[in-house]
Parts: sequence; C-alpha cells; structure tokens
Amino acid sequence: MTIQRLLVANRGEIARRVFATCRRLGIETVAVHSDADAGLSFVHEADHVVRLPGNTPAETYLRADLVLEAARRTGADAVHPGYGFLSENADFARAVLDAGLTWVGPAPESIESMGSKIESKKLMEAAGVPVLGNLTPDTATEADLPLLVKASAGGGGRGMRIVRALVDLPGEIDKASAEAASAFGDGTVFVEPYVEHGRHVEVQVVGHVEGVLVLGERDCSVQRRHQKVVEETPAPLLPDATRAALHEAARAAAAAIDYRGAGTVEFLYDADADRFFFLEMNTRLQVEHPVTELVHGVDLVELQLTVAEERPLDVRAIGETYGHAIEVRLYAEDPAADWQPQSGTLDLFEIPGVTAEFDLLNRPGVRLDTGFVSGDEVSTHYDAMLAKVIAWAPTRDQAARRLADALAKARLHGLVTNRDLLVDILRDPVFLSGEVSTHFLVDRPAPSALEDPGAALAATHALLRDTDDRRTVQRGIPTGWRNVRSAPPTVTWRRGEDEQVVAWSGGRDGIGFPDVDAEVLADGPGWVRLRVEQDVTTYAVVLGAGGSADVDSPRGHVRLTRVPRFTDPADAVGSGSLLAPMPGTVVSVAVEVGTEVAAGQPVLVLEAMKMQHTVSAPHAGTVTQIEVRPGAQVAAGEVLAVVEGEES
Repeated sequence: MTIQRLLVANRGEIARRVFATCRRLGIETVAVHSDADAGLSFVHEADHVVRLPGNTPAETYLRADLVLEAARRTGADAVHPGYGFLSENADFARAVLDAGLTWVGPAPESIESMGSKIESKKLMEAAGVPVLGNLTPDTATEADLPLLVKASAGGGGRGMRIVRALVDLPGEIDKASAEAASAFGDGTVFVEPYVEHGRHVEVQVVGHVEGVLVLGERDCSVQRRHQKVVEETPAPLLPDATRAALHEAARAAAAAIDYRGAGTVEFLYDADADRFFFLEMNTRLQVEHPVTELVHGVDLVELQLTVAEERPLDVRAIGETYGHAIEVRLYAEDPAADWQPQSGTLDLFEIPGVTAEFDLLNRPGVRLDTGFVSGDEVSTHYDAMLAKVIAWAPTRDQAARRLADALAKARLHGLVTNRDLLVDILRDPVFLSGEVSTHFLVDRPAPSALEDPGAALAATHALLRDTDDRRTVQRGIPTGWRNVRSAPPTVTWRRGEDEQVVAWSGGRDGIGFPDVDAEVLADGPGWVRLRVEQDVTTYAVVLGAGGSADVDSPRGHVRLTRVPRFTDPADAVGSGSLLAPMPGTVVSVAVEVGTEVAAGQPVLVLEAMKMQHTVSAPHAGTVTQIEVRPGAQVAAGEVLAVVEGEES
C-alpha cells in the first residue's frame, strides 16, 4: 500500500514535524485543529485543514469520531497519531483500520499489551526482562519507602506521586488517580519502589517484518515533576556491557509482542548497583526522538511510514552513527514558582544560532522543533512546551556549550520560560561530568534572578524615547525639560517581588540618571548603549517599554513591569484573598465558608495545561468567602477565596 494523503491527529510541533517528512516524500497532509489553535503554524502548513469545534482536548483532539470524520471528508488514506492524545489508544487505532485507513503505528494488540503498565510488567517479566515489583497499601511496608504512585495509562509525569510516609499513601493514590483520569481517561494507578537516585534510560526500537532494529539509547534523567527536561544520546557514563544489555532487553521486549513501527522501551538504571529495570514501553514516537535522528542519521517518521506501508526497511536509510546530541524542552513555565505554567501572548520568539528547523537528514549545529512563532497565543488547554531545541556536535561537551549559547542569546518575550534554568543546567559542572539522575533538579534551587544594573536604566531610556517619539506637540522641547527644577522625575519597575526606582533628568544634553554613575552613550529605536560603571559599557535591546519592558543584553534577559504611580481601586483586593495563579478550571473545593484552616492547608485545586495545582491557605484562619465552584473557569489573578486570620 502507498500513502498518498496523511492526516495527523495531533497539534503544534509534532504535527509540523510529521508534515516536514511528508513534504520531502511527496505525501499530502491534513491537519485538524481546535478553535484555540486556529492561528498556529501547523494549521497553515497543511494541504487540507478541518476544524474541530471547541478548545479542550476532550472536545477536540480526543474525539476519535471527529478525527475519523475529518479523514473521510478530506480523502485521507492514512492517520499518524503523533504523541499524546490518541497515540496509544488501541480503540482509536482499531477504528482507523476498520475505516479502511492505514494506521501509522503498531497493531492495536501491541498497544493493548503495553498500554497497561501493570500488565506490561507481567509480560516483560515472562520475557526475562528485569522489572520492579508491584505493591499495594496493604502490602507496602516501611522498608519499601520511598514509593512511587504511577498512572497505568499515559505518561509525561501526570498521575505520579512520590510517597515517603505510609500514612500518606492512600491520599496520594487518590490524587494520582484523579489526575490520571483527567489526563488519560483512565484513573488506574499502581505502586512500586522508588529508586531515589536512578537514571531514566530508554532505548529506541523500530519493529519491522524482518525483526527489531535498535537505534541506541537516550538518557532522560534530568526531569521535573517526573517530566523530562533534558534528553541526550548516547547516554553518558554507561558501561559498554550495560549498554549492550539494555539494547538486548529492549529488543526482547519488542519481539515479545511482535512489535511493528517506532517505539521506545524505558528503563530505570541504578548506576550504584549497575542494574536496570523495565519501566514501560511507549508504543509511539517520543518527544525526544530528534537526538536519535541526529546521531544515527535517520528520519524516524520516514521509518514509521515505511513500516506502515509494509515495505522492508532500507539499510541505506540509516546513516553513520556519529557524535552527540542534546535536546532541551523549552517550557512556558516559572521554575521559581513551583514550575507554574504560563499562558498568554508570546510577543517575541527568536533563537539566534538555529541552523535548521525540523532538519531530518543533515546534522545541523542547532535544530529547532516548535509549533510557535512570535505573536502566537499560548493556550491554557494544552501542554506548556514551546519548543524543543537540539544541538549536535562531535562531542558531548561541544553539544552542551553550543546549546547553552543558543538559549542564552534567545529572545523570548511575553511569557516567563524555563530558559535560564536550561542554560544553568547545561553549564553545570555536575551535568557536564555526566553524573545525572532523576534527582538532579529535586533539591536544586531555581536560578537566581539576574542582577543587571543596566536593565532598568535601559528600559527607562527606551520608555522616554518612545514617549518623545510619539509626541505631536512641542517636539522641539527636550524630553524632561523644566524651567523650575525640583526633585527629578522617577519611573518604578518591578521584577518579581523586587522594585527599582530610576530617577532621571532631561535637557538639551539628553537623558541622564543623577542617582547612579551611568550615562547613555548612544541609542536608537529599541536599543541603547550605556556606560554602567567606570570604563565599562554594555548594550541592551528593549521591546515594549510601556506597561512592561523586555530587556536583552549580553548578561541575559530581564522582564520588567512598570509600576503605575497611582493604584486603580478596582485592582485592589482584600487581605487574605487567594488569587488564581493562572487561568484554569476549578477541579475541587476542599473547604466551606466558616471552615478553620491551618497554614498550607489545601483550599481548592485548579487544573491548567494538563496539570493539577493546589491552592493552599497562606496562613491559619477562617474561610470567609468562596467565590468559585467546581467546573468554574477562572482567569489569572481572580479571587478564589478569602482566608481571614491574624495575618490578614
């Protein structure tokens, strides 16, 4: 069979990634999109487009009936599921096949075999692959601690909880089950021992008619909330014998279910004891597949299509294995605020140094896979990942340095991102030594706020220049000119909890800063060169300079918010008010008006960007107001409840 027109039942970056291969192979493409995604790049790149009315995944991308109807209406003859959503849904795969379409993925029976982490562990144990034992609240003992509660279906860290006290186990099981049900439609969870400082190592396989092709391993140990942040291949500090054993175990796992197509067998590697355990098999393409493509010189999507078309794999499609590749996941999230996801407009999205986007056959220095461009809206309905940035180089140190430099020089405006954390990781001596584990980020503080003395001065100068350029009257009078001098005017900028007041003066000689030893040496629209210390100059590029300003300089990026001189009474909130940290949906409310709560006690749970977030009492007191109910949609900054106490 030959695929002529392929529908991608997914969105954003992975849809664009599949389209890139299709364009090279001459296959027409079909995109489906929610209302929230209507303006994104993947929609514009497809040859045919079908709207799925609604915004949430449950209304759109998880509706198998709507996806199949879109395939029928556009004449698609094949479906690629991407990753997430319906990619590991055996019923969907079966429905695609029953509709007479080609399914670009493994057989539904293979998905079912590995879809349950509980049952798949039994299957792997029978195949001779090492596994961790299953526990229950009744069988777990103090000696088993710490424990890990995991969702049986799905992945990405959702429905996972670490338990360090047996008394907490039932409650954590309930939370994990609720999150798993919301994310995957299946609330089944299980419990296993938690290897505190283990490494997450996975093996890429491609099953085909002649056997199982193994394309090396990836180390995905640097994680937050059990979600991968940094991935690389080959895995560092892995003994050759262990590497070979991992590859053979992955081959055996895929062969045990007669697996066809691209898949990943994930293992937990205990470096101290040099042993590994089977975790799960992902019966789909992984987010981190680009590092394998760059090192092995292969297009994994093309291999998926080859298997789906029931053609034998051509060994000439596999290039020379060479070099090292590292990928980071760039998220719209705030690591300093418990990884809180961000939503809103991505004002500017530029990564200098990128040598290719979705480059599949070459080895670019820096590759970018993203579903966003400047001006796009980052919705609350989906995952917070903005892009994958991947660097390839002959050695691991060179790849890390190249990737860190590209990220440090990126201009990412409008939303808080994890960019500074990623740069910090890539330049960390421990990371560069290869001594990584899943515990790497647990006790690691978020990168401290950048102290750039020139940022507020540059923002102030840009603000004043912009104001001057917009003047329609008295344009000949110098900015800030006064015929009677008194105290200099000021501009107050806020960054996080900190505020900086910048006093300035204006006259025929330009703008000056009387309170600091600094001066403006040159300027232009959106940029300024400053002397910030004796004989030390720096430049900054400023975007905004109205209500907020994004300042980029060789020191990095600073986002400043201008503090108004007078507060609008409508913006004031009462003391003790609990505000929504982000837009989202209220999942549950744990208290009632009149309930006495302790400091840190959960008050309600919000769901945003596929994760649940607990809003807790800031101090001990009494709940005097509850402004929301389960199911309510709330905006960032909206008052959810009020807790009055001694600190109110």
